[in-house]
Amino acid sequence: MKLRDLFRKKKTPAESYDPAQLQPAVRASICTGEKVAGFKELGTGRFREVMLVKSEEDLKKFKERYGIEGEIPTFY
Repeated sequence: MKLRDLFRKKKTPAESYDPAQLQPAVRASICTGEKVAGFKELGTGRFREVMLVKSEEDLKKFKERYGIEGEIPTFY
């Protein structure tokens, strides 16, 4: 292995989720405006938190991490 290969940023593969059971969503607080990205179970409506969203950059990272394209619905 060459020295220059040690310093290259390795691209991590997207994590997976089952789109038949989980829908990507953002939950936002009406009072504080805090946003959390995660997945909503289609059968039960239960929300699983994955990460806090402080900026559009955080939401972009969430989409890249799970290979999500397009808009993510927000619910309150």
